[in-house]
Amino acid sequence: MGNYRLDVAYKGTGFHGYATQPNVRTVQDVLEAAIELVIGPIKTEVAGRTDKGVHATGQVVSFRADVEVDCARLQRSLNARLGREISVLALAPAPADFHARFSATGRAYRYLVLNRNAPDPFLAETSWHFTTPLDLDAMNAACEVLVGMHDFASFCRAAPGRSTERSLRTIEWSQLPGGVKELYIAASSFCHQMVRSIVAVSVDVGRGYIEVGDMAEILAAQDRGTTSGAAPARGLTLVEVEYE
Repeated sequence: MGNYRLDVAYKGTGFHGYATQPNVRTVQDVLEAAIELVIGPIKTEVAGRTDKGVHATGQVVSFRADVEVDCARLQRSLNARLGREISVLALAPAPADFHARFSATGRAYRYLVLNRNAPDPFLAETSWHFTTPLDLDAMNAACEVLVGMHDFASFCRAAPGRSTERSLRTIEWSQLPGGVKELYIAASSFCHQMVRSIVAVSVDVGRGYIEVGDMAEILAAQDRGTTSGAAPARGLTLVEVEYE
């Protein structure tokens, strides 16, 4: 039995997330169905189970197959079938113990906020259009307190029996051309809706709705009710998965 790694990009707009769910269209179902047409049934494992509407430019998937896989042929076939929504950037044999999720040592996401009056049709499905001017310096100052190992319960959707402690390595807001503000955030892993909740609080700081110091109080509260909910999924993209 061979083990294989796929590096994948996809536009999440037309999917109810990566992972299989009943009666809805998911990246996993579409990808596995396309692979099955070439090599037979398989089950994929994924580095990050993105939510409905979330995109990826650096997702990693692994699967095991009972047959020897012609990687170049399979990659061509998948891209021919799926290329409008899903792109297989690379496909290669992997070590026997490689697992897309459990072998990963870090993940990084990007969130885009289009911060100007006029919308942009080319960014409509990959950014949050927010017209109120945002103070980037204040947003960065507020986010500094999040770096390190913390309990992010205030920023996570509850998952019974699962820890909300995470090690946040990097978080930075940057100004891009065209009125776009970009958050880059990296951690060992993230809990459900953590990035989008951090974005929502950051935006409240940036528009002056709450103070810079409130971020530390929200973090310390470990109470989901202290946050502003979650920013729209469409602005979020998984950009990188790290392995040793």
